[in-house]
Amino acid sequence: MKVRKTRKPRATKKTAEPRTAKPAPTEVEQVLHRRADRYGKFDNLSKIAQMLKDVMRSEEGWDRLTYPQREALDMIAHKISRMLNGDPTYEDSVVDILGYADLMLRCMRGKDVL
Repeated sequence: MKVRKTRKPRATKKTAEPRTAKPAPTEVEQVLHRRADRYGKFDNLSKIAQMLKDVMRSEEGWDRLTYPQREALDMIAHKISRMLNGDPTYEDSVVDILGYADLMLRCMRGKDVL
């Protein structure tokens, strides 16, 4: 009986891994990039917003405000933060501030709130 010698498999040349394209940004990532372009980096924006809100909440008058007044002022502080951290010429931020002030006034006057 003849014994066959088994051969080791030949070493194959290593080929470079094909470069895979970076996956397209998700819808959320696209929105976040647009927001960062408009309003600046979120970490700094959040710092500004929280500092403004801390100042408002530290005042005695804060406790006399209604919930709608507090929320409107919080949102106005947020919009101000966006202007300070990002594009101060973006008119939509000012329109939002006016909108929150109007909602607050409607509540104070007992009118229907949208």
